Amino acid sequence: MTTEIHLELLLGKPVLDSTGKTVGRIEEVRAEQQGEEWIVKEYLIGYAAVLERLSAWTIGLGILHLLGAHKIHGGYTVPWDKLDLTDPDNPRLRCSLDTLKSLDEQLQDI
Repeated sequence: MTTEIHLELLLGKPVLDSTGKTVGRIEEVRAEQQGEEWIVKEYLIGYAAVLERLSAWTIGLGILHLLGAHKIHGGYTVPWDKLDLTDPDNPRLRCSLDTLKSLDEQLQDI
């Protein structure tokens, strides 16, 4: 079964964990073209994901360091199959938060 969801309606939606706690908002979607279709590979949630959406990782990180931020916190990479979108208005994680890849680590590698 193929499900289509308008991505523009997902951006900014809060993502809940299994306890109902908000872990961040969907800020970016990474997809890959397969033939004539685009297939979602992962979702980026949290504050650090905004830098990805704006394509400003390097510049944003540099500015934050100048302002005294030594540790950037606030984002996760969520594989497509770990996000429950059966109710697109209320996306939920299908895994525990500690199993997700932190965007903090990705930002520090730049």
